[in-house]
Amino acid sequence: MPLQGVCWFLCCRQGFSLLGRDYGEKEEEAPFELRNKEDLTPNGRSPAEVTVSQPTRTANGTNGHTVSEVNEEMKSLVIEKSKMGLEEEPEVLVKGWLLREVRGNWIKQRRYWFMLSQDSLDYYTGPEKGARRLGTLVLTNLCSVIWPDKQTYKETGHWSITVYGRKHCYRLYTKHFNEAVHWACAIQKIIDTKAPVETPTQLLIRDIEENKFNPEAVEHMYQHNPILKYTQGPLYAPLLPFPYGSLEHTYHSGKGYGSVREEAVKLFNCLQQLESAWEPVPIIQGVLQTCLDLRPLRDEVYCQLVKQTSYTPAPYTAAHLRYWQLLTCMSCTFLPGPTVLKYLRFHLKSWAELRLELGSGPRNPPPLPQCPKKPPRECLLSERTDQKKESRGGEGKKGGKSRKGIQSQSPESEMDNYASFISEALEKTKCRECVPSWEEIQMLMSRQEMLCTVHYPGPLSCQLYISSHTTANEVWEHVVRRMQEKLGLQESKNTFALYEQNALWEQPVAGSALIADILTRFENLSTKESESESQWKLCFKLYCLLDPDSISVDSIEYLFLFEQCHEMVVRGQLPVCEEDLHVLASLRLQCLMGDFSTHAPCPPLEELFSGHVLESRVLMSLSAPQTLPPCQVAAQGCPTTQRFHTGLLAGALWSHTATAAHKQKVEQDMRLRSRLKEEGATVMVSILEHWKGLAGYSRRDSMAAYLTIARQWSGFGCTLYEVDFYISSTGSFSQKLWLGVAATSVSLYRQGEAEALESFPYGQICSYGVSNSNTFKITAGDRDLLFETTKLTEIMQLMNAYFSAIHRQQGKGQDADITITESTEVGFHHLALTQTPTLLELPSHPV
Repeated sequence: MPLQGVCWFLCCRQGFSLLGRDYGEKEEEAPFELRNKEDLTPNGRSPAEVTVSQPTRTANGTNGHTVSEVNEEMKSLVIEKSKMGLEEEPEVLVKGWLLREVRGNWIKQRRYWFMLSQDSLDYYTGPEKGARRLGTLVLTNLCSVIWPDKQTYKETGHWSITVYGRKHCYRLYTKHFNEAVHWACAIQKIIDTKAPVETPTQLLIRDIEENKFNPEAVEHMYQHNPILKYTQGPLYAPLLPFPYGSLEHTYHSGKGYGSVREEAVKLFNCLQQLESAWEPVPIIQGVLQTCLDLRPLRDEVYCQLVKQTSYTPAPYTAAHLRYWQLLTCMSCTFLPGPTVLKYLRFHLKSWAELRLELGSGPRNPPPLPQCPKKPPRECLLSERTDQKKESRGGEGKKGGKSRKGIQSQSPESEMDNYASFISEALEKTKCRECVPSWEEIQMLMSRQEMLCTVHYPGPLSCQLYISSHTTANEVWEHVVRRMQEKLGLQESKNTFALYEQNALWEQPVAGSALIADILTRFENLSTKESESESQWKLCFKLYCLLDPDSISVDSIEYLFLFEQCHEMVVRGQLPVCEEDLHVLASLRLQCLMGDFSTHAPCPPLEELFSGHVLESRVLMSLSAPQTLPPCQVAAQGCPTTQRFHTGLLAGALWSHTATAAHKQKVEQDMRLRSRLKEEGATVMVSILEHWKGLAGYSRRDSMAAYLTIARQWSGFGCTLYEVDFYISSTGSFSQKLWLGVAATSVSLYRQGEAEALESFPYGQICSYGVSNSNTFKITAGDRDLLFETTKLTEIMQLMNAYFSAIHRQQGKGQDADITITESTEVGFHHLALTQTPTLLELPSHPV
């Protein structure tokens, strides 16, 4: 009996295989393919009269096309496909046998006869006349092809190509590489010749733009096309066209993105979740992050938000305001494309009138939670007055003679305020580098400004109110103006700049950088780094030290110089002897704490003394050769070609060796930490002894004595950059050096040495600039100096700043050896000799 059962099973399986071979697999066909504008209106009707829809799912889970059971918005145009057989085939471009991947079957790949025509890719049971067509993939310009790759060939033994259609994906295989490339080229050529596909939403947006001066026609479009209006149901396809199986998401595969089309549908679901979300900020941040990573989705989200804020049944509820709040955050983060931007502006000006024509919804919105009042401020970056706030509601007619502005229809509503705020933001927004922080999103949701703190050297700071559009140049100009007025810097010859800074690193801020992006980056970095390194802040510091001798001891500029000099000491960039470093640390203590006291809280050593110097001393002491155990000495004498035999014993021996090496490394690290602790205690004792001898020194005297020691270095006042210096232009040899950029010259130093290896006054420099992606080049006379560094932009901008300062001094009648053209552009600058003695000209020539 069991044998009969097995035979019966094999016979049934063979029969099913024959049926499958004869009739093919039962596959669900794509219900429609979007075409161009003419295809979408086959009856000659205008797009305004077309009722669009989308394919939906029936109750039993299968895809159906019964549009009467679903919302009108979910309907779509259905283009019936012809059921012609092989004998009625159009002109065939390529045909042949290919393997197609089949899922859900025991056999993963099946052999079919494929034919490529000008309109589709079809496959049949065989090449004979009258063979049954089993499937069709209509080719449009949204289809995409993945070319064969070696990885798939290594895994399967076949070269594969993948063709993405609107609903189907054909994964095809062949044993011959040339055949796979031939099919891929032919299919891609057909796709490239197809006319651009336009979705119904695109056609309607274009018609609204053409009829924006005809309110009746626009109203007719909205009434007869539900896809333009608010919906509570989901979307099954994007509003805008995206390539099928788009590969753009693969660049962010680590973040878990699907295809762009899939993400567009998911985003609409996220938008709908905003209506009931208790805390909307995480959802808003997620939507903005997706739009930042996948650029094509920005226009899609704007269209979805315009849709959800049009003809809303309850526009003045808190749930509906969430859409306006997200639209506000979007407008301060990304700009849409030109077409969608016009559509958005039209929506902002006309939504109130369209809403009133529906005749539903309360006139006044419910009260919203009030944001905390701003504290009194001495310096405000954006000087907004009550008159300006009132002027937001007084704009004139735009966009049509009979369509009134949103302010005139409902001047007190929150939507009016949001619409006005968004319109103003669109005029200023630049593409952001970071998604707005939690605090910024909360401020944008209530249309408020953020508080930004700018630190001065020492404990001083200044608080400014900024918007999402405030640049570093605006903050810088305001801080300089305040500093000049209240701190007596009107006559200062030095220049200042804003810096991003933490305990171990700093970098000047570019003038066009958005302060909101910098603050967001600080928030993100603080969550990733240790507590000792996470104190990121925005600092206002000396940038170009043009005349350090003229700085008055009583001015705050002297404090700037003292603090920045101490930062160089702590970072190990002031090449003085170790004894002087101890004295400098004691002077720092005297300046901060006053006279020595056993009860005074002493700062940690890393805030007084260079950790690099301390670590170098310990490493040198530990680098002395130590006596090795006899077993290790014998091991060192073994020939390098000797190997253990493979097997269990060899694996055990190698495992024991790796464990011993790891144990030895742990012991070395522990010994290093112990020695660092011992040396740190010794250095601290020496610093405290020097501090005791400074009794009676005032804060001013301590600062003066500190800077007197620092000025002994010939490079005092320069900015040091760590570079790899190439000895020859061919890059045959390089060594790590310091490149010092000062007011009069550029110098090279060995790290830790006080004397410069070589110095090049600006009068000898013929050209300087970026040679390639990470190489900086200076030409002095007949010599080319090449430096490899990660600070290309900073070096270039600092040298430009010094040249600009010299140019300003020359304009004031002071003596100058250089004539330049101001430029802050990172490029390559040539200095050409002139007939006048020692005069140089510096036009900008970007490489």
